[in-house]
Amino acid sequence: MYPALTLQALEELLKRRFEEGFLSLKDLPQPSAFKDMQKATDRIVHAIRHQEKITIVGDYDVDGVTSTTLMKLFFDEIDYPVEWIIPNRFRDGYGLSAAIIPRIEESDLIVTVDNGISAVGAAALCKAKGIDLIITDHHLLPPQIPDAYAIIDQKQPECTFPYSDVCGAQIAWYLIASLKNALEIKINMIAYLELVAIAIIADMMPLQHINRTMVQAGIKALNAHQRPCIKAFLEHSGKAELNAEDIAYFLAPLINSAGRMDDASHAVAFLASTNIYDARVRLERLIAFNTLRKETEADLTAKALAQVDSEDQVLVAYGEDWHEGVVGIVAARVAHRHEKPCIILSQNKEGILKGSGRSFGNCDLFRLVEESRGYLEKFGGHQAAIGLSLKLDAFEDFRSELQLHYPQSLTDETGSNGEIVGELDFKEITFELTALLKRYEPYGQGNPVPKFIAADVTILQADPMGKNGEHLRFAFTQKGIVMQGVQFKTEERYEAGSVVDLIFTVNENHFRGNTTLQLMVEKIIPAKP
Repeated sequence: MYPALTLQALEELLKRRFEEGFLSLKDLPQPSAFKDMQKATDRIVHAIRHQEKITIVGDYDVDGVTSTTLMKLFFDEIDYPVEWIIPNRFRDGYGLSAAIIPRIEESDLIVTVDNGISAVGAAALCKAKGIDLIITDHHLLPPQIPDAYAIIDQKQPECTFPYSDVCGAQIAWYLIASLKNALEIKINMIAYLELVAIAIIADMMPLQHINRTMVQAGIKALNAHQRPCIKAFLEHSGKAELNAEDIAYFLAPLINSAGRMDDASHAVAFLASTNIYDARVRLERLIAFNTLRKETEADLTAKALAQVDSEDQVLVAYGEDWHEGVVGIVAARVAHRHEKPCIILSQNKEGILKGSGRSFGNCDLFRLVEESRGYLEKFGGHQAAIGLSLKLDAFEDFRSELQLHYPQSLTDETGSNGEIVGELDFKEITFELTALLKRYEPYGQGNPVPKFIAADVTILQADPMGKNGEHLRFAFTQKGIVMQGVQFKTEERYEAGSVVDLIFTVNENHFRGNTTLQLMVEKIIPAKP
């Protein structure tokens, strides 16, 4: 049973998500709150003043791509040449590793962004070659920390930075701010927030405290200045301006697709475009990657769904040479379909299974898989998402042990799919409601879009729409009030006259100068007799 909601009750609930209230940019902590920030800053300033060779090492996801782009743009702005590299997912693996050291061993100083906290072997190689290494990362600390010149990671126990849930691009932004102060130069830090906002959303940081503030400021700046890459994206999407949902569901997947399907350097080139003509060409390349990603993902999702045992508590599947760039998305799709945690793996020619897992509900997937770490060759991640590899002959034992330990992995916290805030009658769905919801934007991780449930709703109409009829357009009625609704990507069909319960969000639909309210349907449940 869910509580019946009024607007006042809903506002009280939303307020509780923001214990500190709404912060502003003046509330941002100083860069010096990070452990080793001053040490790292002094070393980079020394490198600049002595014309040393600096190399930036990034990562192939959106956070890593934007972090790399931020550092590139900063050094471009101060007219200092640096090298940058994002390891290729397929050839090099993740982050700073022994595999890429030969390509950057002429460096005097290496700075990682969004990676490096686990790079013990690569750090030792750097030290042996006389290369100073500065690690900037935001991930959990492993049992052994690399031996580096400086490590900026807010998860270090000695770090006084007050927020633990920040992404790599935020730390890169803080490093740029610190360098600006040390070099006594004037640069517009708000302009750098434009890319930081994209990373915060894409890396699923909680949209609370300073994260909310930085996203709001970044999106406002994006829409005011419109970098060439954003102008090209808005042209392509037919939108007048960008919001958090556009970033999460459209722009971020485009940026991610380069690293998933080919090489993330294409995404850096797009974000760093200096004119609209370059941006358009580079966007077309990303669109092609993303189209291929969607096709590959759909194919592997169908194969994985056919293979998993739906009776298992934790779904696990593998296939020979399944595309490593999309297994994480496939895991999320299968998890959502079956409402269970899922791990999808690809078998290579050496008999190694490598892949990703996504959680569902209140399962701490990291804790669950860590119980079976003895079967794994590599493992990392967090509560909601993991990466791992294991030998083929360990697969069945690993899968069985996951089922055994599953009950102990459940937490008291509600996962990303437990966002129903209460029962909302149609009479409460007004423009006053949407005005209230807008006050608590942007929505995302940690501040999910409020979902509602409505009971005893009658379906008046349910018509397929879209090129292949993959979406549905509805008319519903409850207690004499009629509401329009849509449901995207569903194969279900419903009879007019059916009485159901709805799980939905509410938005405003702007069309040809008119604004109407509509329900964004997530799930339709047959009403109990």
